Amino acid sequence: MLTIHARQEAFSAMSNVSGKTSNGFAYEGDYQPASAGRVNWTATFRHEGDYAGMRHGCVHDMPGVPVATMDDAVKADIESTWTDAA
Repeated sequence: MLTIHARQEAFSAMSNVSGKTSNGFAYEGDYQPASAGRVNWTATFRHEGDYAGMRHGCVHDMPGVPVATMDDAVKADIESTWTDAA
């Protein structure tokens, strides 16, 4: 089990995510926990290998959640930010 200090370091480190949106754009992104349970992310989108754009966002209410849950929440926010805007 991680100590409190090691756990805080793990949650303060930048993490990578990647995936494909429902409308066919591949993305690569980074996220990092901020303060007050927020997680800030940024992602670059490509379509058939060509640059298509970049977005950034913030997921709220994430204090103490497991890394896998945080990944899923960030991916869902990336998806909705891109598909709602595109």
